[in-house]
Amino acid sequence: MTAGSSVPTTEERAEQPSSGGASPRPRLVRDLSVSAVLAGVVAVVVSYSGPLVIVLSAARAGHLDAGRTGSWIWAISIGSGLTCIALSMRTRMPVITAWSTPGAALLVTSIGSYAYGEVIGAFVVSGVVTALIGVTGLFGRLMRMVPDAVVSAMLAGTLFSFGADVFTSLEHTPVIAGSVLLAYLLGRRLLPRYAVLLALVAGVVCSAASARLHVRLDHAGLVQPVFTTPAFSVASLVGIAVPLTLATLASQNAPGIGVLAASGFRPDDRLLVGSTGLVSAVLAPFGSHAVNLAAITAAICTGPEAHRDPRRRYVAGVACGSAYLVVGAFGSTLVAFFAGLPKELVAALAGVALLGALSGGLTGAVREEKDREAALVTFLATASGVTLLGIGSAFWGLVFGVGAHVLLGGRRRAAASAPADPGEPAGR
Repeated sequence: MTAGSSVPTTEERAEQPSSGGASPRPRLVRDLSVSAVLAGVVAVVVSYSGPLVIVLSAARAGHLDAGRTGSWIWAISIGSGLTCIALSMRTRMPVITAWSTPGAALLVTSIGSYAYGEVIGAFVVSGVVTALIGVTGLFGRLMRMVPDAVVSAMLAGTLFSFGADVFTSLEHTPVIAGSVLLAYLLGRRLLPRYAVLLALVAGVVCSAASARLHVRLDHAGLVQPVFTTPAFSVASLVGIAVPLTLATLASQNAPGIGVLAASGFRPDDRLLVGSTGLVSAVLAPFGSHAVNLAAITAAICTGPEAHRDPRRRYVAGVACGSAYLVVGAFGSTLVAFFAGLPKELVAALAGVALLGALSGGLTGAVREEKDREAALVTFLATASGVTLLGIGSAFWGLVFGVGAHVLLGGRRRAAASAPADPGEPAGR
């Protein structure tokens, strides 16, 4: 393989002749390396130290009991673990999957407006639609239908309150929230990959020192998954399924494909998006809102830090999936741990964990000058938290944003086609 060339696909490697009787696909044991396994484990640590807090915030907003909350964590963990292992082994690429953090953030502001069965029904529909969009190849075409700026602005509007909560928490618990923010900023400068983990550790230490930590693990154990019969309503499908599907496809799967491609791999979007969507739908009755390709944690496993040989980096995906399965099986322990954390700590930690996603959303919203007004309409409508006809603000942000994009686009086309004023200097 020459410098700058892409990593061979599974089919191409299968066609390569064997040398000395060796198998063209070395066995997993033969490909094991400490660096790849460590990369996979670190990716899981990052996932649980930051994005999981968003899921727990959504569960709290939906007034879910410990059993359903533990089942939710079990479902997204098992789904992520199975897809990591299966897709990494199938493609011989480090395919890292996770739960949709933007999707969970969206649920914080909407889950309380619907019966839990209707929420589950929306999860099922979102998973099925994602799978169909993936396997039929509509993924790219669908993303082009909605302007990137509008989708980015919807994401930014959804995450805005989380970022603001970092600073409102300072009013009530300045030591705890301040330690989280300071540790995160120092971590971003010195150890960027572990910034959220450092923020969690700092917050827990300060909470314990101020007697605000009330963690009890005496009832920890294996999770008992809770099945909830899906129910379907137009309001929940429009208010949850539509924004959740768009947020997952645009904010998770699209960057996830991009991370693999940037590392020289040639991912099959039909296989990857279709598979994660199917798993999401199957596990939805147990609480899984969305399993998708990861982006931030994927970067830990796709680069040379995992292994200098790209063909052996898939081990990181297998290790990541295995760790997901182990941790997910004890999801009730995680619920017990986070339930004992001060709410201000959880709010501050969720805020810093989402700063990167918020920054990306704002950047994408204002990147193109021609789309900025439509993006601003989307951002304001989404951040307002308005509920109309029983449907949450994320959907209305998309509706108003796309409408503004169409209207303003028509205005620009009319201006471009209008005859020039004879009295106006040329080139102005």
